[in-house]
Amino acid sequence: MSRRKTYQRIARWYDLLDAPFERKRYQSLRPLLFEGLKGRILDAGVGTGRNIQFYPEGSEMIGIDLSPAMLNRAEARRAEVGREVKLIEMDVMYTSFDDNSFDAVVSTFMFCVLSPQNQLPALKELARICKPGGEIRLLEYNYSQNPRRRFVMRLWKPWVQWAYGAAFDRNTHQYLGDAGLEEIENCFLVEDIIRLIVART
Repeated sequence: MSRRKTYQRIARWYDLLDAPFERKRYQSLRPLLFEGLKGRILDAGVGTGRNIQFYPEGSEMIGIDLSPAMLNRAEARRAEVGREVKLIEMDVMYTSFDDNSFDAVVSTFMFCVLSPQNQLPALKELARICKPGGEIRLLEYNYSQNPRRRFVMRLWKPWVQWAYGAAFDRNTHQYLGDAGLEEIENCFLVEDIIRLIVART
């Protein structure tokens, strides 16, 4: 099933299914993606708009997503929190933005959804549309090296694949150099399973 069809199918249930993880893990991490950023910022894979409430004041925000159904949820959240953001249906690998269009790009768990062969093309596209010296910040999952946690994650693997089309083994940071990006930070924020990657164009 295509990424678009997967998220068209799950959009109405997405926030409900994600609620326990949002409360326990994600909500405290989202502000870190935007700390110190300003100017024109892209939220790549905006989903249902969970990042919207944390957007920097005074910045020009644009959110893109492949799924119209997910964007509909993001539009509702935009109205709910009262923040300005332009929401556009768009594939992260084939955006219509000009070169050097953004001061920064953020993405929350989007690269776990991209297949291994799409990791590099997506990073290259983000590098193309981000201004020289701009930062690209990614939150991504990683298989734990702890035997117990890794076992639990492997149990979750079929569900995660079916529901979200996602995986824990994308290792997005390995593609940064080939995408022309400089890794400036790579650290775990939740045990050794959620990784913050910061790269510079």
